[in-house]
Amino acid sequence: MITLYGIPNCDTVKKARQWLADHQVAHTFHDFRKDGLDPALLDSWIDRLGWEPLLNRAGTTFRKLPEPERAGLDRARASALMLAQPAMIKRPVLVHGGGVELGFKPERYAALFG
Repeated sequence: MITLYGIPNCDTVKKARQWLADHQVAHTFHDFRKDGLDPALLDSWIDRLGWEPLLNRAGTTFRKLPEPERAGLDRARASALMLAQPAMIKRPVLVHGGGVELGFKPERYAALFG
């Protein structure tokens, strides 16, 4: 089963969804805002990818945080931020056959599903 996690109005998520549709890759879309995020799932992503790549520091949601909340992050604090506001997770997250991909690169998707 293939699941794409993200937010529907995110441009990168839109590109990934379009790529999957164009290449007829059956998948489920999980909207962080509507469907929430399971803490155990986030932990598994952090175990595989690390919390630093998952945390979207360039995004508006993160940049709007007060400086004390952005400083001195560690796994526990970053995880709590991402669970409280999943828009802070770099998008999309693609879960497929036991693997996890972060972000969208057409060439990477082609290698996976080509």
